[in-house]
Amino acid sequence: MKYRLMRRKNPQDWEDPGKLYATPVYDGKVVQNEITVDIVNLSSLARGDVGNTINSLIDTVPKYLVMGKSVNLGELGTFRVSFTSKGVEDAKDFSVDKISGVRVVFTPSAELRRKLAKIRFEKSE
Repeated sequence: MKYRLMRRKNPQDWEDPGKLYATPVYDGKVVQNEITVDIVNLSSLARGDVGNTINSLIDTVPKYLVMGKSVNLGELGTFRVSFTSKGVEDAKDFSVDKISGVRVVFTPSAELRRKLAKIRFEKSE
């Protein structure tokens, strides 16, 4: 994977010139159709079967997330919902409008982390 160096300032000291940090350089995007074709080539399934399965997964995962469940996809990892809220002194003062920042958190499996540990880096031009 390619990277480039970016200078980032210290937000607590604007006089400091900052330090250089590695930042990923992404080489395009893979879309669902390309993944479908790859899976078809790795299996005996038809393109429509794989596409429908991926679409069904996309439709099904949010259903479980809004139910408050985490969704474990085996060797890929686990999705779960997280959020923040404003604090209150007393429980009677809390209402759901204090909840915000809803997001989906993905935690990769140990297998995926092992595969990513093999990544090799090179500086981008």
